[in-house]
Amino acid sequence: MKVVVYNVRSFEKEFWALANAKQHDLTLISNGLNAETQNYARGKDAVVISGGDILDDKMLLNLKKLGISKIMTRSKHTSHIDLVKAGDLSIQIANAPFEDQSPKGLAEQTVRNLNLWGMEKCVGKACCCLNDCAKK
Repeated sequence: MKVVVYNVRSFEKEFWALANAKQHDLTLISNGLNAETQNYARGKDAVVISGGDILDDKMLLNLKKLGISKIMTRSKHTSHIDLVKAGDLSIQIANAPFEDQSPKGLAEQTVRNLNLWGMEKCVGKACCCLNDCAKK
């Protein structure tokens, strides 16, 4: 999958490289996702955000127009994402529900979810989609 990962701190890059093991085409961005940085998502399959990135209806619509169909947040919560609008736009949403919330653990959880999505499977416990789907 082609993926842009927002809010990556310099010390996290190694964790991303090790977790990914060249499975996905990752673009690591140090800035957060906002109106100025959303165009980095053009041509990607998915975006990975942090809990500080706000995905309201306008941002979700912009991402959909850029071709995004999957969004992974590197947080347990999804209060920063309009899940109803994401469902209306058929955008799949996943979070990082597991106990290991370290940068290494979050990178591993994210790559796990990307792998499942790449095989057209549900991400299980990490699935935050409001729509019923055949994959669940």
